[in-house]
Amino acid sequence: MPHTHPAPPRVALFVTCLVDLHRPTVGFAAIHLLRQAGCVVEVPRAQTCCGQPAYNTGDRATTRDLCRGILDAFEGYDYVVVPSGSCAGMIRHHLPGLFDDDPNTSARAQALGDRTYELVSFLVDVMGMDRVTASYSGTVTYLDSCAGLREMGVKTQPRALLGTVAGLTLAEMKEPETCCGFGGTFCVKYPDISVRMVADKVADIGSTGAGTVLAGDVGCLLNIAGRLQREGSAVQVRHIAEVLADMSASVPAIGEPPRR
Repeated sequence: MPHTHPAPPRVALFVTCLVDLHRPTVGFAAIHLLRQAGCVVEVPRAQTCCGQPAYNTGDRATTRDLCRGILDAFEGYDYVVVPSGSCAGMIRHHLPGLFDDDPNTSARAQALGDRTYELVSFLVDVMGMDRVTASYSGTVTYLDSCAGLREMGVKTQPRALLGTVAGLTLAEMKEPETCCGFGGTFCVKYPDISVRMVADKVADIGSTGAGTVLAGDVGCLLNIAGRLQREGSAVQVRHIAEVLADMSASVPAIGEPPRR
């Protein structure tokens, strides 16, 4: 249901580690889009990792310590918005269960999870955004990241907004919902399987004829960009927020050298 608050919602941006370290322009694009949608945006300085790498490797003690810090940093906001289905899924679906032995903290964690959203789904489903003022020349294809699709229900929302970008044509892959092989720590634990998966994904991308591949998770995009470069492909790799925020002309694609 679209947002109906009498006052602009106060939104905290959860930046994510990969955005912070590898692609800060995604954070700036997210802020631009949230403000465009009518939100008051803040970026809590005390935020850290969502805890997913530790959680996926079974280190519950470290995960709980990280998540306690997240609960403190994001207290009091109307919404928490994340430019990553993976990190959003961790906060919304997995963080609450870490504190089953502590009812007070568990309640806080559940409340935080309930108001946490992936960026594009938040723009469309909560704020009612139905178009953007952006342009992008050429054909793109869109990858459904696993966590965004299966944990956060992100599927139609990015395609709806991409359909309003001037000059952009969307060409679907044969299997847009198939994993790219990144999977966080999966690509470290099972590198041979991961390499085969990303090779298949890059072949699917190539079959579309698109000059750009978009997704909502930097981890997936870094994985795909690495494989494309190793194969000598000219396909560009970008986070969807950068295109929707009309930043592509001033920001190099993922894996490209910085512009002077």
